[in-house]
Formats: sequence, structure tokens, C-alpha cells
Amino acid sequence: MRRTLVALGFAGLVVPGMAGAAQIFEKVGTFDGQFLKIGVGARAAAMGGAFVGVADDATALFWNAAGIARIDSDKSELSLNHASWPAELSFDQVGYVFHFKRIPGAFGVHARALTMDPMVETTAFQPDPEVGTGSTFDAGMLSAGFTYARSFTDKFSAGVTANFIHEGLADLSQQTFAFDVGTLYDVGTLGMKIGMAIANIGSQIKFIERQARIPAIFRVGTSAALIQTADQKLVGSFEFSHPPDNSERVNVGAEYGFHKYAFLRGGYNINYDAEGVAGGVGFHFPVSVAGQADLDYAYTDMKELGGAHRFSIKFIF
Repeated sequence: MRRTLVALGFAGLVVPGMAGAAQIFEKVGTFDGQFLKIGVGARAAAMGGAFVGVADDATALFWNAAGIARIDSDKSELSLNHASWPAELSFDQVGYVFHFKRIPGAFGVHARALTMDPMVETTAFQPDPEVGTGSTFDAGMLSAGFTYARSFTDKFSAGVTANFIHEGLADLSQQTFAFDVGTLYDVGTLGMKIGMAIANIGSQIKFIERQARIPAIFRVGTSAALIQTADQKLVGSFEFSHPPDNSERVNVGAEYGFHKYAFLRGGYNINYDAEGVAGGVGFHFPVSVAGQADLDYAYTDMKELGGAHRFSIKFIF
């Protein structure tokens, strides 16, 4: 009898876990637009993607729209980002944040794309990968959007982004629309901020006679200044995210700045299938009397897929 009870108790613990794993497995591969999950910017990537609670530059257009409201109203920012993705794919993004003098808040426009080089078309009767049919094809995904964000108090800001999404494969293509919303709150102690964002709120997309949803992702996180002196600053960040087609994920990261000109960053992506430890460096320097620039690099270990290299440059003017 005792063994039976023990066995039933063990089953009661194991079966729900197996059921949860099965539910997670069932959701994998059921959502379209996977490129929408790729993080933007070398700085954020080097911090392990824990950026929703930082979001203080133009890459906030991706991470948390509310963050652009914190950019100096007398300044504009232009951010250019490139990632060498596994399988010889390229991921590129451009974002621009600006202000209108008579309209409160900040505005932003962005575009990001995952692209590949043309491939030789082959068939069962012409399988030679060098010659094929004599034709080539390519595939790519694109998202472009417009953002508005505003600070409602000296501690709280919110923002929203409207996105146009396009997918193409050879002569086939499909489009849809989605929205992102985000908030950012200054706690007031140790420079702590709490950020929350929901990305990719949209309808289904139909591709080759089959419909699928795009992955709406919920993120919440915090950041704080762990060390801050006249010439040094250490920021720590933590983020929790919930994708609809996989298990919950955690991101942790840190950024050490020396004299506001040199930065060392590190982070870790927890519970990711193909992303792990990350790190990178950054440099801030003047480019003119009124302009400044940031140059950043990040490396992310993609486990069995190798590694991803990211390069970013930001102009402040």
C-alpha cells in the first residue's frame, strides 16, 4: 500500500511536468514571423537581451517604445545595427528618434530586415546546386514602423508602435500589421527603472494557403545602478519574457562604464534553445562640435549554431 501511494505521488509530480513539456513542444513551430524575436542592437545583445528596463537609446524602438520619451528633447538619435546571423543570414535595422518643438513627446521610425543571398533554384530533374535550373531565388522578412512616446510625469512614460510586416519567398509574399506597447517607470532609488512591453500584437498572417499567428511577446524587467561614481558606473539589468510558442525565459546583464567613454558588457540568456552567454564592448566619442557617436560590438554564443556577431553605430545630434 505504501509503495502504491509513493508511486501515485511520484506520478502526480511527474505527469504535470510532462504535460507542460508536451504543451510547450506542441506550440513550437506554430507561429510565423520568427524574425520578430531577434533582438536589436549590439549594446542590448551584449547585456544578454535584458534591456526592457534600460531602454534609454534609439534601440528602445524595438525593446520598449516608452524609452524614447527619455531621450533629450533637444537631441535626435540615428541608430544603425547589423547582425551576422547563423546560416549566412543578415539581420539589419535602422531607427531614428526625433522631436517636434510644439508637440510633447518623442517620435521614432524604424525598419528591420532578415535577408539571405540569392540561391540557385534546383528541381528533382536538375539537382546540381551549382547550375540548377539556371534561375535564382531569395527570401526575406521586413518590418517597418512608427512610434510615439511621452512622459506623463517625471517618473512614468509610455509609448506605442504601429508596425507593417512583410514576408517574401521567391515570387510569393504576404503582409500584415502589428502593434507594440510599452511603459517605463523610475523608482527613484539607485536609478532603478521598471519596464514592461508587449510586442507583436496583431492578426494572423496567411502564407501559401496556410494561416499562422505572429509571436506576441510579453517582457517585464528592471535595471539599477549598482555602482555610480564620478568616473565609473555599473548598471545591472534583469528581464523576464513570455513567448507564446515556448517556455518562459530570463535574461540578465550588466554594463560597466568608465568615464562615459568606454564600456564593457556581459549577460546571459537563460532557458533559450540556441542562445547563451553574451558579451561586448562599446565606445562613445565626439564627431563634431554638436554631435556624438557610439560604436558597439557584441557576441552571442548560439550553441550548436555557432555565434552571432553584432555591430552598431549611433549618432546623437
